[in-house]
Amino acid sequence: MTCVSEVGYEECTMEGQEAQPSAKPNGRDAQRRQTRQRVYAAAIAEFKRTGMADADVGVIVKEAGVARGTFYFHYPTKEHVLAELERSEEARVAAQLTRFLAGPHDVAAVFGEVVRLLTTVERRVGRLLFHEMLGLHFSPRRPDVLPGADQWAQYPLMMLVIEAVQRARERGEVYAGASDLHTAQFFMLGLYAVLITSYGQPRAARAATLDNFVATVLRGIESR
Repeated sequence: MTCVSEVGYEECTMEGQEAQPSAKPNGRDAQRRQTRQRVYAAAIAEFKRTGMADADVGVIVKEAGVARGTFYFHYPTKEHVLAELERSEEARVAAQLTRFLAGPHDVAAVFGEVVRLLTTVERRVGRLLFHEMLGLHFSPRRPDVLPGADQWAQYPLMMLVIEAVQRARERGEVYAGASDLHTAQFFMLGLYAVLITSYGQPRAARAATLDNFVATVLRGIESR
């Protein structure tokens, strides 16, 4: 059985089963994982404090208790750390949205849930880091480990939104000629833009801005 943790994948066994010898990491592998996690945690803490661009690798390695070369062994650039955070957060959001989609819902509820989940991520990681995560997709410094902005099939959250739009279209909530992919793209990219530009608004005003954005998208795709 494979378990998913917030920082990656790790092997686990069903209760009552014996672990296979090949599944058990040796001491060196376990130590390497622990070191990587210390470096990652120290880097994220520094990113939250200063932002990725201004983060000091010297501070990160001091906090992690490792040599400078150890940082670059695990993460060739600071962008690689940010990419790992982005993928971890997306996996968390996709899992939460999958649970939501298992219950009764319409397309308006789906869009509302995506807004709620992403604003929760924003609060958890902080505005500065959240904005840097979004910007990384369109940056020329984007690591190869992070798919390009046009490789939607490799982003689980986008795929869930595409599938939700498709099901809504099949139920007659969305007009028959709507493109599932383009609708999901418009909604997600627009949402990212609204989240970035509306951050400084008072809470009530920002909520109204987000509600208006969702309502505008829904009016554009409603059944005709």
